[in-house]
Amino acid sequence: MFTPPSTPNPFYTFVFLRHGESIGNAEGYHQGQVDYALTPKGRSQVRALIRRWKREEVTFDHIISSPLARACQTAELLAQAFQIPLQFEPDWMERDVGLLGGLKPDEAAEVAPQPPFMHPYQPIGETGESQWDLFLRAGRAVQNLLKNPPGRYLIVSHGGILNMAFYAILGITPQANFTGPRFRFSNTAFATLTYRPAEHKWAVLGVNDHFHWMKENG
Repeated sequence: MFTPPSTPNPFYTFVFLRHGESIGNAEGYHQGQVDYALTPKGRSQVRALIRRWKREEVTFDHIISSPLARACQTAELLAQAFQIPLQFEPDWMERDVGLLGGLKPDEAAEVAPQPPFMHPYQPIGETGESQWDLFLRAGRAVQNLLKNPPGRYLIVSHGGILNMAFYAILGITPQANFTGPRFRFSNTAFATLTYRPAEHKWAVLGVNDHFHWMKENG
């Protein structure tokens, strides 16, 4: 654990980053906690982000990543490029989607069809995490971030759990049928937030920033 310089009113900067494109993304599988590696395109997306952050002289004190392969590989490329300490935290893994994991949508509709109404406490894919389960895990993950000293942290994770982290931070309650706001995270898109613990003040500075690969793709 690093020890940053003391400041009169210390604060945190958190960058929540979704992993690069995975094989599961590219081939249309329900991923959940099933492991899929990055595609060549996914690695290119990460390299584009590295080039951008080096141009912008972006720095972090620490990287915290989901241990799933698509996030792990993304985080390792970043940690190597910027020489930043990296640790893995299971709470930042994607939602457990139960029987849907590793299936394509047509297969999933046969194995575990979604009922016409789902309350927020109902497991996904019969045996997976409910919205409420995911919300509670995301809240715990955010709380654990604040056990670290103030500084700049990069969190490499997944779209579902990152959405629930926003819910936990902004005080949004999960609703039935997945209604409610959706915070978009494209592959290697990131959101930037700050937190001032002395005031309990969160600020969202940006969401779904993926200009690095949009620019390179024309």
